[in-house]
Amino acid sequence: MHAAVLRAFGDLSDAVVEEIPDPVPGPDEVLLRVEAVAANFVDLLVIDGKYQFLPDLPFVPGKGPAGVVIGLGTNVSNISEGDRVLAMAEQGGYGQLVTAPAQNVFKLPDSLSFVNAASMSLVYDTAWFALFERGRLTPGESAFILGASGGVGYASIQLAKAKGATVLAGLTTPAKADLFDDENIDGIIDLSVSNLRENMRNQVYAANGGKGVDVIIDPLGDEIFSAALRTLAWRGRLVVVGFAAGKIPTLKANYLLLKNIEVSGLQVSDYRKQRPDIMARCFADIFRLYEDDKIKAAPVETFPLSRFSEALETIHNRKIKGRAIILPQDV
Repeated sequence: MHAAVLRAFGDLSDAVVEEIPDPVPGPDEVLLRVEAVAANFVDLLVIDGKYQFLPDLPFVPGKGPAGVVIGLGTNVSNISEGDRVLAMAEQGGYGQLVTAPAQNVFKLPDSLSFVNAASMSLVYDTAWFALFERGRLTPGESAFILGASGGVGYASIQLAKAKGATVLAGLTTPAKADLFDDENIDGIIDLSVSNLRENMRNQVYAANGGKGVDVIIDPLGDEIFSAALRTLAWRGRLVVVGFAAGKIPTLKANYLLLKNIEVSGLQVSDYRKQRPDIMARCFADIFRLYEDDKIKAAPVETFPLSRFSEALETIHNRKIKGRAIILPQDV
């Protein structure tokens, strides 16, 4: 098969498309013909050697591909050959074939294309766990989504609105507000303003009826985290899902006490290992909402496997509205 293979960490140019042996599924795995896989910010971190969990070299990047099951391990009974699935593999998606644990493989609705499934992979499940498992968002509450034009941000807005929440979208580039339908957001918060510490809270209170928000989803970190913390309502919850802004912030614990607020983190891959039952419930809910037209996949731009590095560059340079999707069968 053909795949993008990384033999050294540190530079995107170190990953090249080459022919390698086909993978063989273990007893509890499936073999997938990959039809589509998203280029993710986390892929850049892994390739640069900056992610907290790094695979052994050499390896094929790419998380959460969509495709068709073409082989089964001896212990697999919940999946059949020919099934259209989303496979939450930790790596290998930038290849024409990949193996994945059967417990992390989910059958796709007929109405969901491989490209749209790949565009929802990793970001919709991250958003679901951040909002409902860690943030405990309930209908009628308010959600403030930082980095709203990113993959997790877009998914969080769709899911929060589908569940009956008031939704505020935080954007570092306000011009990207046209990514959203008006009915999905109740206010735009400009994260690029000066004196962010004061102006963010003023914007949030103005957009949310003069009060703080119940849940914040933060994939950005840096000074945005500290400013956002001040916009929480009493008993509010902030969920940290990443540090895309570049700097890991610090927190004064006394502030949590004074407002009875919570800050928690999410490493969604741990749920695949520790609580596959909740992960299955997550995807069942996401797929049901998609079939009911309550949520939709983000706009996409597709790339053949030979241009995988270009797909990743659009993520690195923040030049894409929506998702960059790699098509491994198109070499």
